[in-house]
Amino acid sequence: MLQKTPKWQQEIAEGFNNIAEICEYLNIIQISSESIDPQPDFPLRVPRNFVDRMKKGDLNDPLLKQILPIQSELLKTPGYTHDPVGDLESMPETGVIHKYFGRVLLITTGSCAINCRYCFRRNFPYNDFQLSTKKQLAAINYIATQQDISEVILSGGDPLLLNDQKLLSLIHKIEAIPHIKRIRIHSRIPIVLPSRITTELCESLSKIKKDLIMVVHSNHENELNSQVKHACENLKSANITLLNQAVILKGVNNTVVQLCNLHEKLFTFSIMPYYLHLLDKASGTAHFEVNQAEAIHLMDQVKRKLPGYLVPKLVREQAGVANKIIIA
Repeated sequence: MLQKTPKWQQEIAEGFNNIAEICEYLNIIQISSESIDPQPDFPLRVPRNFVDRMKKGDLNDPLLKQILPIQSELLKTPGYTHDPVGDLESMPETGVIHKYFGRVLLITTGSCAINCRYCFRRNFPYNDFQLSTKKQLAAINYIATQQDISEVILSGGDPLLLNDQKLLSLIHKIEAIPHIKRIRIHSRIPIVLPSRITTELCESLSKIKKDLIMVVHSNHENELNSQVKHACENLKSANITLLNQAVILKGVNNTVVQLCNLHEKLFTFSIMPYYLHLLDKASGTAHFEVNQAEAIHLMDQVKRKLPGYLVPKLVREQAGVANKIIIA
């Protein structure tokens, strides 16, 4: 008997990967062929559920801006590179990024449910760093031999695109390492594909003995709907701490009102603000940049409007530096 495809996998298969189709679906007809990139190297990929949160007929919708390929991505901008945060030079084993003291990051998959145009790993050579069974064992062995590592971060791509069996198998292997105290999952899935957060997955995660943290990624309040809230409630029921990291993006969330509304709404979803990143300077993303001075000015105003626990840390990452840099 054939096993039924999970709903979340069907949603991925039925998502948009064609610019003309998504523009037709959103009733966007006044779009210049010179403004979009019809065949981007970094392809369009977005679930319909996320598209349904966009305002139809609005080319400036803040969610649409995050996923629509445009010609500005083709411009060469000084200071923008394929590896802006130095991932490749910090990889002692395939798929293992070890930049910061006490924690290590695993590239679990190169796949995402959504291709965000500002992604700092949009040019990452995932095909060269696939974790085969042998390479995954080498990665786990590396972590086991590094006694100063207390936290493992699962990243990607998006680790929640692994099926339950593969994800839980990896988590159990990490859980078995005595000196690991916490396992952190970085994922945009609860926001863009909430159907992935199934009761079965949450029940399995609730049995993990080590502390579990999930850092989700939402940039705008319109991303947060009732389905996302339900997914977050399921995760909280599994005793998973929920944090949010966002990127400050020109034309998406670079106003005081937008930032305040986002972080107020996150709290109602049991998600605590964590980081607000300055843009990592990946090739093809310069049109999203909000400069540091403007970001500081915005955050000064946000601090006057929100209680301290709702104000994320404004940070940037710099290749070769042993920690994220907190911006004053």
